[in-house]
Amino acid sequence: MAATATRITQLLVAKPCVSASHQSSRSSIACFGSETKGTSWTKLRSSSFLPATQTFYKTCHNNASKPQRHAVKAMAAGGDKQSLPGLPIDLRGKRAFIAGIADDNGYGWAIAKSLAAAGAEILVGTWVPALNIFETSLRRGKFDESRVLPDGSLMEIAKVYPLDAVFDSPEDVPEDIKANKRYAGSSNWTVKEVAESVKQDFGSIDILVHSLANGPEVTKPLLETSRNGYLAAISASSYSFVSLLKHFLPIINPGGATISLTYIASERIIPGYGGGMSSAKAALESDTQVLAFEAGRKHNVRVNTISAGPLGSRAAKAIGFIDMMINYSLENAPLQKELTADEVGNTAAFLSSPLASAITGAVVYVDNGLNAMGVGVDSPVFRDLDIPRAPKN
Repeated sequence: MAATATRITQLLVAKPCVSASHQSSRSSIACFGSETKGTSWTKLRSSSFLPATQTFYKTCHNNASKPQRHAVKAMAAGGDKQSLPGLPIDLRGKRAFIAGIADDNGYGWAIAKSLAAAGAEILVGTWVPALNIFETSLRRGKFDESRVLPDGSLMEIAKVYPLDAVFDSPEDVPEDIKANKRYAGSSNWTVKEVAESVKQDFGSIDILVHSLANGPEVTKPLLETSRNGYLAAISASSYSFVSLLKHFLPIINPGGATISLTYIASERIIPGYGGGMSSAKAALESDTQVLAFEAGRKHNVRVNTISAGPLGSRAAKAIGFIDMMINYSLENAPLQKELTADEVGNTAAFLSSPLASAITGAVVYVDNGLNAMGVGVDSPVFRDLDIPRAPKN
């Protein structure tokens, strides 16, 4: 395992998306729209408990169960100025730290890709026990296919930092964790130390993304959840965001943005999503509002959270019924299509951009509208009603 955070510098020469006479760079302007061309992205799985993302493109059909393909088009920096078909998402010159990426299969990875496609520099915080696997996969090119940006270049990760957001400072780390072989060889991985390392390496950031959660007793009903299990879920899934913002806020440039990920179980009953995780998400949403006020007044930094629908990532598989939730959403959401990780990534890029400069303290739903439903229309009680359905081929 790497002794400290490792710099990842691999970057392919990009294929320009504006003109064949231009050479494209990593910095770019992104504009959002639907594309019908391109290559399907391979879904890769990994072995970390931290959420990280799926890929950007998914094959698009009119079939209700097939996801659409959404592209973030990158325009080369420099060269001829051309009008863009829509509002530009321009994050050139911005730097983002995404906490909670340990593979290329969850929302964190998709957010990183959208930010990179818009021109942002990407820093990553990876759970310490997953660090070696993640860095090895990067070096060996296992993520290369899912690193491809719309302009043909690979997403560059400027630096990977070991991170365990459960611990604020070295003094908080118990002896059994210090002696754990999965942490051997890594250092400076508490929240305070990572913030200090980022400051030393880069000076400042503009975007902070919290894409991590863990509930050791998530499969237990709340009445069967232990105090330790409940508090562990709160610590890893909600207070970790408070700690990250507390320690990173001094190095977030004014006008910066922070984003976390929540889930509808914070406000609705989702049987099976237990162990205190629903409480942790409710706390995260409440904290988003309070922190929006405090960070906004003190540092002119915006704080929002995205309530994302179900995604079949490796981390979500730990819950045990994610496939049922995806099918439930397909049957009952206003938009009858599978949610893709890039749709969440694109929303994060917007919320991080100047286009969202007046949005803070918000819970933004990216779930095909499922949050708006009061009943499940697939219930037998509605069998005699003429329920509209998405057209099929």
